[in-house]
Amino acid sequence: MRAKVEWVDNLTFLSSDDSGHYAILDHSENKDLQKGSSPTNMLLQALCGCTAMDVISILQKKKEPVTGLEVSAEGTRAADHPKVFTDVKLEYVAYGNVKKESLDRAVALSQEKYCNISITLKRAGVRVTFSARIVNDQSSSVNDAP
Repeated sequence: MRAKVEWVDNLTFLSSDDSGHYAILDHSENKDLQKGSSPTNMLLQALCGCTAMDVISILQKKKEPVTGLEVSAEGTRAADHPKVFTDVKLEYVAYGNVKKESLDRAVALSQEKYCNISITLKRAGVRVTFSARIVNDQSSSVNDAP
C-alpha cells in the first residue's frame, strides 16, 4: 500500500494512492477558498468510511433490510501542537427495518475487530465512543429523527 502527495500551490496538494485514485488536500484560513479537505478532516472521513463499510457488509450478510447508512464523526483535538485527536464521537444512523440488536452487533464488530483506522486511533490513545440508531423511513431527515 502506497500513497503520495504532489504540491499544487499554497497549501493545496494532489493526493494519490497505488490504485490510481486522487483526492485534493488543502488548508486555508478562508474556507471559501479551500479546494479540498484538510488532512485532519480526511482522517475523520476515512474513519467514517472504514467503519461504514464494515457495518453495511455485516448487515447485508445478516440479510437485514438496510436501505441506507450514515456515519458521522466529531473529533476533539488537544489545544496545543501537535493538536492530536483526544476524543472522537461516532454516530451511526441506519435506515430501514433493521433490528437494533443487529445494528449494535455490527457496530461493535467494526469497532472491536475490523475497522483498522478506529483501532489505530484507539491504540494511539484516542477515546472513540459511538451511538447508533435506526430511522425506518429513508425520506426522514437525520436531524428530524428521534
